[in-house]
Amino acid sequence: MEIETGNCKRTISSGDDDDSSNRTGTWVSASAHIITAVIGSGVLSLSWAIAQLGWIGGSISLVIFSVITWYTSALLADCCRDPVSGRRCSCYTDTVKSHLGGINIKFCGIAQYVNLVGVTIGYSITSAISMAAIKRSGCFHNKGHDAGCHVQNNMFIIIFGVIEIILSQIPNFHELSWLSVVAAVMSFAYSSIGLSLSIAKVVGGSHSTTSLTGTTVGVDVTGSQKIWNCFEALGNIAFAYAFSTVLIEIQDTLKSSPPENESMKKATSVGVSVTTMFYISCGVLGYAAFGNAAPGNFLTGFGFYEPFWLIDIANLCIIIHLVGAYQVFCQPIFKQVEDWSLKRWPNNNFMKESRPIKLPLFGDYHFSTFKLVWRTCYVITATVVAMIFPFFNGVLGLLGAASFWPLTVYFPIQMHMSRENIRPLCWKWIWLNVLVVACLIISGLAAAGSVAAITKQLQTYKPFSSVS
Repeated sequence: MEIETGNCKRTISSGDDDDSSNRTGTWVSASAHIITAVIGSGVLSLSWAIAQLGWIGGSISLVIFSVITWYTSALLADCCRDPVSGRRCSCYTDTVKSHLGGINIKFCGIAQYVNLVGVTIGYSITSAISMAAIKRSGCFHNKGHDAGCHVQNNMFIIIFGVIEIILSQIPNFHELSWLSVVAAVMSFAYSSIGLSLSIAKVVGGSHSTTSLTGTTVGVDVTGSQKIWNCFEALGNIAFAYAFSTVLIEIQDTLKSSPPENESMKKATSVGVSVTTMFYISCGVLGYAAFGNAAPGNFLTGFGFYEPFWLIDIANLCIIIHLVGAYQVFCQPIFKQVEDWSLKRWPNNNFMKESRPIKLPLFGDYHFSTFKLVWRTCYVITATVVAMIFPFFNGVLGLLGAASFWPLTVYFPIQMHMSRENIRPLCWKWIWLNVLVVACLIISGLAAAGSVAAITKQLQTYKPFSSVS
């Protein structure tokens, strides 16, 4: 499908495009969207990532990725309007078209939508792991920690998919504020529970082995495993900060008084600061609790079976959070395909049909058969793929590596330099390009590590047979 970006644009008059009742967002709602998008399944893998990189490398990596994400997100927020017409851009590819044009448009579109699709698949996997953990914790509580208590993940992936089929009928991004607020509260809840359990384990006299450089070659891993795991860990950390993919879409929900770029910068500062605090706390304390044997998902790893009811609450919060986060990432996909289809077949009744239906408590809902069919098919496809490739850390690392460089670093910096007319070879031009190249290298290494991990798992894995 050819990626069109004109569909994302809105026709405005008199320079004021914010009288629409759709744009009622504030920096508070934007912060909720960001926290929902950022504090997701990525936080669960951070103790494992720090175990690979060690106290020094892990902590420094978290801070560096945080600073880079905050800085480039601020640059991206300033690019929300066309530099010539002043109209507002409502999606990432539209922003790139307005500032860069050319091949950059398709490159951005491919990078963004591949990442969005990947994130929805990753969230399906993570939610299934948490659902399975709830069932397993009850089993361990009743039968003891020596019991097998293994469960198939497929049924839980399907359950999550059914929930998302229903929620995917939410008309658009502007209707998601309440869902993001609920999801943000859930993210705080399960992060806090994981944090508390880590503290309890450490205070209780945990004798886990930790080191400045993480896992020990010859003891915990081989030399090659150490290298690949470190690369994969960088991808996991990059994934944990991935929200630039939907930043413009979030910003498009904001009123323009105060100016939306100022509100978005404030929301970005709040969102990234809060998530970094949680990430460092959960990652560092999770590593302190589990040491070099930290599991890929620190809430479902060995050692957190009691108190089982608290583990169940934490995993339930993860599930509720991912239910909302899934919609934050898939709504741009829905909108893009629906706008493209309507433009491609403007006179097709199946595409245009929309009739109001009164729903109790929700008022009028404009039902569209096309949206029902297309969105349902998308969720089913993502669900099936999640059942085929349920590799938690490897998938998260690959998604982080694939999206971090182009969407979080390259395009925001290139658009900023174009917008500000920064002269080639001046000091700012040099250090911005050094940042671009350095992040490209990091993303490449992270992708290599994640692909190596997935390849190793594929050697012994059979599709549709994932077990927790």
